[in-house]
Amino acid sequence: MSAPKFTTLGCRLNAYETEAMKELSQQAGLKDAVIVNTCAVTAEAVRKARQEIRKLRRENPDARLIVTGCAAQTEPQTFSAMEEVDAVIGNTEKMQPDTWKGMAADFIGETETVQVDDIMSVTETAGHLIDGFGTRSRAYVQVQNGCDHRCTFCIIPYGRGNSRSVPAGVVVDQIKRLVDRGYNEVVLTGVDLTSWGADLPAEPKLGDLVMRILKLVPDLPRLRISSLDSIEVDENLMQAIATEPRLMPHLHLSLQHGDDLILKRMKRRHLRDDAIRFTEEAKKLRPEMTFGADIIAGFPTETEAHFENSLKLVSDCDLTWLHVFPYSKREGTPAAKIPNQVNGKVIKDRAARLRAAGDAQVAQHLQAQIGKTHHILMENPHMGRTEQFTEVRFDTAQIEGQIVRAPVIGIDGVQLVA
Repeated sequence: MSAPKFTTLGCRLNAYETEAMKELSQQAGLKDAVIVNTCAVTAEAVRKARQEIRKLRRENPDARLIVTGCAAQTEPQTFSAMEEVDAVIGNTEKMQPDTWKGMAADFIGETETVQVDDIMSVTETAGHLIDGFGTRSRAYVQVQNGCDHRCTFCIIPYGRGNSRSVPAGVVVDQIKRLVDRGYNEVVLTGVDLTSWGADLPAEPKLGDLVMRILKLVPDLPRLRISSLDSIEVDENLMQAIATEPRLMPHLHLSLQHGDDLILKRMKRRHLRDDAIRFTEEAKKLRPEMTFGADIIAGFPTETEAHFENSLKLVSDCDLTWLHVFPYSKREGTPAAKIPNQVNGKVIKDRAARLRAAGDAQVAQHLQAQIGKTHHILMENPHMGRTEQFTEVRFDTAQIEGQIVRAPVIGIDGVQLVA
């Protein structure tokens, strides 16, 4: 009888929840099982999940195979119809101890093979379940789940439900425990991080949470924010960017496009100028600030002129780390019904051009770091990351988890050399 094996597809939040499931399944005494935590962000992500399930079944012919995560939540019938799959559980169910106690029983009855309830009825998030995960140097803390917005390309609200926040006191206590255990950096994660607090008494904002963490956990050396919707950034968060050196100067922005008409068709809440204004303001407050961004190539109706506006946004917002998503039609979303879908070859070409623009920005950023001294958090004895999340290679072994002050002396590929 062996311990369960887990495979995680998709985002950091999924990886966080896999750690929680490991603990829950262990407490329940589950044995001889393979659990796949799926992603639903694109049709390609669902295809990869099915491919992974078939591979895992071949490798583990006698294990019970359980599928969960966003794709299991949004289309349970797709996975329950697969002969390789024994059980399908939803995103709420996967975080509940009773689910895993049931799975640990010798027999799963026919009626229990699919346990996926209405995610929209969920009002709490299980952010307190584990004290972070990641490397020995960096821990991720879930402070929010779900999303109240309905971008036309996105299936995620139907996999994650509406926005729910973890109360500030719970977050602060969790971070204190992590610092006591020796973590030097904490990353706040969520599906729509800037909506944190809207469902809590007094409706605090993300900036309030950040300021509270930095004030109440003075021994925390570094706090990082995983991803932001720039149009929702509040005054306190801007103040933290300006005045708090322990808040890392690296923000990943959910921009999605650089053309106003396409942004409206995506049902985004910002325009091109809003994105540029935010990045300029953040840089003014913190000159060393770097930005990553999500950008979609080939959204339905996107012309070459629309795309050029996305391409120009890379330099206009001084974006360094790009996540480029070639648009793929996602059944169940309004964008899938828009006529004038862009040709697949054109989408691929535009995605490649965006990535090339991102690579040029990375090269420029790396060049600018030569001769500068950075505080580098070591992820392993020979690699760490600067405050801006840039990888740095050391030829001489350093202590994992420590913050090392060192000058940058060169570049090796996409890494700095110290």
